[in-house]
Amino acid sequence: MNSLLDGRLSLTTPEGVRLLLVPAGPVARGYAWAIDFVAWGMGASFLISILGAVIPSEKLLNGVTAIVFFLAYWAYPVLCEVYAGGRTLGKHIVGLQVLRANGLPVRWRESVLRNLLMVADFLPLLYAAGLLAMLCDRHFRRLGDIVAGTQVVYRDKPPKRVAVPDAAPLPLPFPLTPEQQRALADLFARESRLPHARMLELADIAEPLTGRDGDASLERLRGMAAGLVR
Repeated sequence: MNSLLDGRLSLTTPEGVRLLLVPAGPVARGYAWAIDFVAWGMGASFLISILGAVIPSEKLLNGVTAIVFFLAYWAYPVLCEVYAGGRTLGKHIVGLQVLRANGLPVRWRESVLRNLLMVADFLPLLYAAGLLAMLCDRHFRRLGDIVAGTQVVYRDKPPKRVAVPDAAPLPLPFPLTPEQQRALADLFARESRLPHARMLELADIAEPLTGRDGDASLERLRGMAAGLVR
C-alpha cells in the first residue's frame, strides 16, 4: 500500500513497517546525471590512453574501445545501483538513491531494465521522453522506472547520535517501552534549549520513575538517560 502525503511517498512493507520517502524531481536527478556523465567521461578518457598504449593497431583499438565504452556505459550505473545501495557517484553527491516501488533495494533485474530503457527516455532528443514522463508522473518516474518498477528518492540522512549526559549511568528501576526510552534520551539532548524550571517540572512528573522530586529527580533521570545512550 502506498500514498502521497505532504510530498512524501508513504509505503507500508509486508512486515508492517511504514516508510516515508521523498521522490526526487527532474532538477535533482539532472544534477546527478550530469555528475555521472562527467565522471564517466573522465574515466573513458583515461581508458583510451591505456588502450592506446597497449594496442598498436588503430582499427583494433577503435573496435575494442567501442566495445569497452558500450559495456562501461551500461555496467557503471547497474553495478553502482546493485552494490552501492542504489547510488551512482552523482546520486551519492546529490543525496539520492534508487529503490524498488515497494521501498526495498533494487536487484539486478530492476537495475538492468531501467538502465537499458534509458535509450527510450533519451528520445527524441536530450531525454525529452524521460522528462515528459517525470512531469506527468506524481512520483517523478521516467519510462525506465515505470517499466522496471523503481523510483528515485532522496536518501535519509543518518540520525545524529544523541549526546551522552554528563552523569554516572544508572539502571532503570523497571523496564520502559522503546518510545519512553527515546523520550528520556531526547529530553537531555534538548536540555540546553529548555529552561531549568521546565526541566524541573518534567523531573517532578517523572517522580514514579525516580522516586525523587526537584533537582534530585532530575539528576536521577540524567543518570538513567546516560545508561540508555551508552
